[in-house]
Formats: sequence, C-alpha cells, structure tokens
Amino acid sequence: MTMTNVLVANRGEIARRVFATCRRMGIGTTAVYSDADAASPHVAEADAAIRLPGNTPAETYLRGELIIEAALSAGADAIHPGYGFLSENAEFARSVLDAGLVWIGPPVAAIEQMGSKVESKKMMDAAGVPVLAELDPAEVTDAHLPVLIKASAGGGGRGMRVVRDLAELRDQIAGAQREAESAFGDPTVFCERYLETGRHIEVQVMSDTFGKTWAVGERECSIQRRHQKVVEEAPSPLVEKIDGMRDRLFEAARLAAEAIGYEGAGTVEFLADEKGDFFFLEMNTRLQVEHPVTEQTTGLDLVRLQLQVASGLPLPANQPALRGHSIEVRLYAEDPAHDWQPQSGPVHKIEIPFTAGEFTVLDQPGVRLDTGVVDESVVGVHYDPMLAKVISYAETRAEAAHLLATALQRAKIHGLVTNRDLLVRVLRHPAFLAGDTDTAFFATHDLAVLSAPLVSEADEALSIVAAALADSALNRGASRLAGLAPSGWRNLSSLPQTKSYESRTTGIHEVRYRFTRTGVAVEGHDGLELISVAPDRVVLGVPGERGAVRRQFEIARYGDLVAIDSPLGPVAVRRLPRFTDPSEQVAAGSLLAPMPGSVIRLGAAEGDHVKQGQPILWLEAMKMEHTIAAPATGILSALNVTVGQQVEVGTVLAVVEEEEQEPS
Repeated sequence: MTMTNVLVANRGEIARRVFATCRRMGIGTTAVYSDADAASPHVAEADAAIRLPGNTPAETYLRGELIIEAALSAGADAIHPGYGFLSENAEFARSVLDAGLVWIGPPVAAIEQMGSKVESKKMMDAAGVPVLAELDPAEVTDAHLPVLIKASAGGGGRGMRVVRDLAELRDQIAGAQREAESAFGDPTVFCERYLETGRHIEVQVMSDTFGKTWAVGERECSIQRRHQKVVEEAPSPLVEKIDGMRDRLFEAARLAAEAIGYEGAGTVEFLADEKGDFFFLEMNTRLQVEHPVTEQTTGLDLVRLQLQVASGLPLPANQPALRGHSIEVRLYAEDPAHDWQPQSGPVHKIEIPFTAGEFTVLDQPGVRLDTGVVDESVVGVHYDPMLAKVISYAETRAEAAHLLATALQRAKIHGLVTNRDLLVRVLRHPAFLAGDTDTAFFATHDLAVLSAPLVSEADEALSIVAAALADSALNRGASRLAGLAPSGWRNLSSLPQTKSYESRTTGIHEVRYRFTRTGVAVEGHDGLELISVAPDRVVLGVPGERGAVRRQFEIARYGDLVAIDSPLGPVAVRRLPRFTDPSEQVAAGSLLAPMPGSVIRLGAAEGDHVKQGQPILWLEAMKMEHTIAAPATGILSALNVTVGQQVEVGTVLAVVEEEEQEPS
C-alpha cells in the first residue's frame, strides 16, 4: 500500500528524524506532543500536531489509545513508533493494526517474543545463539556476584543496577522496579551475571516480508554511563581485528531474526570479550538511537527502508558494501563530574561547526547533526536529557575521531552544563584511539580526569579577562558619554576597575584592569595587548616565549550568564553583582536540590542523627532516581519536603547540623 501520512508516536530528535525521511519521500507528517513539548521543534515541523494533555510519559507518550485517536483525527494512515516509549509494546502495535492503520515495525508476535528478555534468551538459546544465563533474583547467592538487574520490558539503562553486595540486592531490585514502572509501565526485572569488562557489540538487521534478512553491519557501543550508551561507532574496532568474528556475529543475528519471523529494522545486541566470543543480550525490535553510524557506513536510509518494508516492498537485490568509519556521541545536558546529574533549563544557543547535514546520510567526510533542540529550546525534567547526536563520517577511524572531537570543542553550547568536555577527552584518549573501548572505560581511565574542563585554568582566566573587557565595551556603548573616552580612562593615574565572575570549577575570578594611553593593563597578565574590543568580540595579543600570539574570543550574555568561546576551549561563568544580597545566603549544611524533580522517598526524619553519606531522600528526575545524602555526620535539623512534592533546582531540601568533633 502507499502511505500518505505518518504519525510518529514520539518526540524531539526521534520524531524529527522520521519526519526528515518522510519529507524526502513526499509523505505527510503528524506529531503528538505533551504540554511540556508544545514549543518543541518537532511540533512546528509537522504538517499536523495533536496535543496529549499532561507532561509525564505516563500521561502522554505512553497513552497508546490517545495516540491512535490522534492519528485517526489527523488523517494519518500509518504510525511510526520511533525508539523508546511504546516502540516495543506489542499491545500498542496490535491496537494500531486493529484501528486499520499501518504499523511501521515488526510483527506483533516478534515484539511479544522479544519483549520479555527472560523468554527471549530461552528462545535464542534454542535457536543456537550463545546466551548468558538468566538468574532468578530470589536464588542469587554470593557466588553469583556481581549481578546485573535489568528491566524485562525496556532498555536505555532504565531499571538497570549492578549489585556487588548481597545485602543490597533487595533494595536495588525495588529501585529498579520503580524505574522500570515509570519508564515502561512494567516493573518486571530479572538478574544475570555481570561481566565487569566487556565489549558491547550489536548488529543491525533489516528483514522484508519476502523472507530476506540483511545483517546490515555491526556497531560498537561499549562506552556507557549507567548502562546507557554514550559513544557509538561503526564498524567495531574489535570486530575489525579478529578474523571471522564479523561472519559469526552476522550469522547469529540472522538466526535470531529468522527464529521469530522478523520484519523491518531491528538490532541484536551482544556482549563480547577480547577473544571474540560473544553472548546474546537482547533484541531491540525497533530502530536504535545509534542507527546513524550504520547509515553513514552503508549509505542506507534505514527509516526509508522501514517505510518501504511496511508498504510491502522487498529489500533491494543487493546489500551495499561497508564504507569508511562513523562515530556518534550523545550530547547530554548532564554533569559527569557530579554523579551525571541531569540538567534542565534553556538552551540559549547550539551551534556545531563542520555540520554538513541534519538527519541525512552524508556522502562526503563531515559532521551530521540529529537534534531535538534549537536555540532557546527548554530542557525539562520529564524526559531524557539528550540534546543531540553528533555524528562524524570519514575514511578512517582516526580521522572520524579527530573531526568529531574538534567539532565538539569548537561548538557553541550555551545555557546548560553538558557532557561535551567528557566526550572530547574520550575521543582524544590514547585508549580510545587504539580501539580499547570496554564497558568499564570510565572506571578504568578515571572519570574525574575525563570530565575535567577542556580549557586549562590559565586559558580560562584569559577568557574571563576577555569577558571583562567586552563587558566594559558594552557598558561604554550604553553610556551617554560613549565614544568620548575608553571605559575607566582617567587623565591621572587611578585605581583599577574590578569585575567579578564565578566559574563552576575554579571559583571566583576578580579581573582588575586599567585603560591607559597605550592600551590596557590587567593585573596578573603583564604584557597583555588589547588589539580590538567590542561587546561580543575581543582580540588579545598574549605574550609568549617566542613573541605575542593573537587570540580571538567571542562573548555572549544571557542574564548573568557569560559564555566565552575560543579555540582554547569553551568557558561559561556567572557575572557577579558588586554587592551580595544577604537574604540569598543559605545556612551551612543545607542540602540543595541539584535539579528540578519530584521527591519520591524519605530516608530520615527531622531530628534524626544521620551519618555522612546516609541517604536523606530520593528525587526522581528525567526518569531516573537520584539519592540526596547527608554531607556530614550530625543532626537532621530541618526537612523541608514531603513525598510527592515537586522541587526546583536550588531548593533547600534539608539541613544537617554537623557534629562538633571531640578534641584529640
């Protein structure tokens, strides 16, 4: 049949990705959106958009009946589930078909068979695919440790917990069940043996309705945080160096797909060791977040193939050969240096250099950008904090890594803390460049080092000087005496002007400077030459051993936030007022909400004696639980929140009065 209009039962980058292919094929598009997503780019880009009242996934994107009603009311004749939410929900797929709509996905039976990770492993074992044995949580003993708790109905790291101490198993299972229920509507979890190090290798399969199955190519997704992928690439450096491994992987993936009569796009995931042995983890009966690296290394538009297969067309006669190398990183609004805390708020600017295309397959080396946000988008607390997928394509792996690292370092990302610095350091790390990428990468190579700012302290200080001089130019432009004299200029020698800024990593910086007849004098920066200055751009001559080096800085302001971009690295600081309001100070020992979220559990009561590190409460934000622990041993003198309460970032949740230490 011919599709005329496709509703995407998803949001953000996922919906935009499917819409892009639909437009290239002349197919109409319909969006659905929650109240929180009303201003999302995917809503504006669709031909029609239907509101799903509410904010949380349970109120909106997990309501299959509302999505089907939206498709029928908008005149859509097909539904694409995207990835996440209801994309692997067999009941939803059945309801789509019962409503007379085309389901752009695999058969309902295939989703059911792979939907339970417990049952799917048994099936794969019977089909001859190597598997890791599933463990009943009630039967786990010390001999099994460490074990991995997994949500049976979902993926993306939701509901996953590693347990190394049997005493923690019950609480960790309960937490995993809550996360699984919140993310997928199904609290079922199971356990399996956890391999501390391993390589996460997956195979993209594509099957038509005529019995043909392609193993399109493999991807390596070993670098993960909280069991969620962060860096993905194709082809796998491990597979590339082990003779015969690709053939064995592809054969296992085809066996898995054929065992369930698969149709459409799917991914068979394996955990491999350095010898090339691998074990079946799960089959994702949908498109994957990381599918662009496979598109780049095959030249295929996988969404186009999905639409064609769903329309009853066969796969092309010949499968394309692999070409070049592609690396994708997930740019998250999160702080890796502080327990990966998710961030929320406005994205004032997002600009990735070297971008050659968005949501499209590149034919030449360059950067592809797939993103759900644009300038002034707002990242909320209800959904995953991924801002964009940034994908490089080049002839070699080394070139792809270098191109992507440089693009990220020079990107203008203003408004939120992100994992950008971490991504750049990973892409430039000797172990990554050597292809040594296992699931323990962050632990092995020290997360604190990898998440450190790209810019050195000296270069950060220089960038802040540039910001102060640009602010001076801005003030001069706003003055009624503008143009008569440089800011702060005096006929006689005078005290320097001072501007103060706060850096998240290095604290408060005071820039003390004086404009002179010959330029500017900045304390602590002898010999610095001011070549040009404007409110948004400063050029400095920086003295060096072999002469001065010109450095250019671009400055942008958003309230008290100042973003400084230069080839030295990105810097973001807060401009401090000359005088501090005493009412804004908080008591010592205060626990502040690190993010907006909902209080889901309390671990202590007001007046309790608590120990350092003891959980005081748990927040749920962006579908994950976050523990708020006591900063010191003492008395919980104030507990300002209750279960179910919504809090904003910076809210004083509780106060712990530290015990006075006995003199030794």
